Formats: sequence, structure tokens, C-alpha cells
Amino acid sequence: MDILEKRIDRFKAVISKRQYDLTIILENVHDPHNIGAVLRTCDSVGINEIFIIYTDERLQERGLEVGHKSASGAKQWITIHYFEDVDSCITAVKKKYDSIYSTKLGASSKSLYDLTLYKSCALLFGNEHDGVSEQANKYVDANFLIPQHGFVQSLNISVACAVALYEAQRQRLEKGMYDSNYGEREGDSEMLELYTNIHREKKLK
Repeated sequence: MDILEKRIDRFKAVISKRQYDLTIILENVHDPHNIGAVLRTCDSVGINEIFIIYTDERLQERGLEVGHKSASGAKQWITIHYFEDVDSCITAVKKKYDSIYSTKLGASSKSLYDLTLYKSCALLFGNEHDGVSEQANKYVDANFLIPQHGFVQSLNISVACAVALYEAQRQRLEKGMYDSNYGEREGDSEMLELYTNIHREKKLK
């Protein structure tokens, strides 16, 4: 058995846990390290694609570097969709995901733990300083906050994303959504082909 055949067994095990109806959207997140941390969390809970919006021209080139410069770690296993305007990104997200929830503090914001995260949804996170823009927020189905009990009522973007995604994982584990076997869901074979191609490209470099 060659290395690829051994990896295919691993690919199938990972694919069987992938959550095809859960994703995140990042809007103008500045720090590449934050994006890297978010990608690692996404991979750990079974997310296979994310959406990144860069309306700030200063960030657009940096975003491409974050997505394509390195082939190491979680970046190679997660598809990153880049958009330079909010409307086109949200349109693309809504074609695949039923609801969008954003992290935004307000009178009508719900607790993270009151969201139904085992159903098809995208979680929207704004940048480190300004949060989610009003333009993006007009598309969301609900705003949420992460309950906190300290003096400083804020979390780093990558930490907030991790807390939210692990709550989604908890809900999905309770519903048995990580219990499928490879090949039982539509999309598994396409994912295997993608991972196999990534493996082959790595060997050629």
C-alpha cells in the first residue's frame, strides 16, 4: 500500500465528519494570524469552506497571501472564497446556507447558546476594531453575543470564532451529525477527489 492509499483512509475518516451546512464569513479581518487561527478551528470542527470579504483595498492583496502563499496546515484543506464587496459574498453564501448569524452587540442580540446551530447556517465575524459593518448586518437573520462576566466585554476574533464553532459542534454532536460514514452523504466523493488532488500537488512541489 503506497502513501496515497494510506492517506485516502484518513481522508475518508475526516470527510465523514465534515459539516457541509456550516461555515463562517470574515469581514475585513486584518490580522493574518487571526485568520490562521480561525482556519485551524474550522478544520477541527469539520468546516470545509469559508468566505472572506475584503472591501478595504489595503487588505485585498494581503488576503490573497493568507489564502495562497502557504500550503501548510489547515489552509490546504479548507476552500477560501474571496470577495471584494459584501453583496456578492452574501449572495453566494445564501445559495448554500439557510441562515446567517452575526456577532454584534445590540438590544436585540441573542445569546450564542440560544441559537440553533445544528441547522444550515453561516456565522459572520467583523474585523478587530469596527466589528460587522452595517452593510453586512442588514443581511443577517439574528445578531448574537457570547455571554461574558468580566470587566472587559470583548474577545479576540479568533477566540470568539472558536467559542461559537465549538458550541455549534456541541449541538451537532448531540444530534448525531458527526456519526455518518464516508459515502453516505452527497458531496463526499467530490471532497475525496479534492483532498486527493491536494495530496498529489504537494508531492510534486
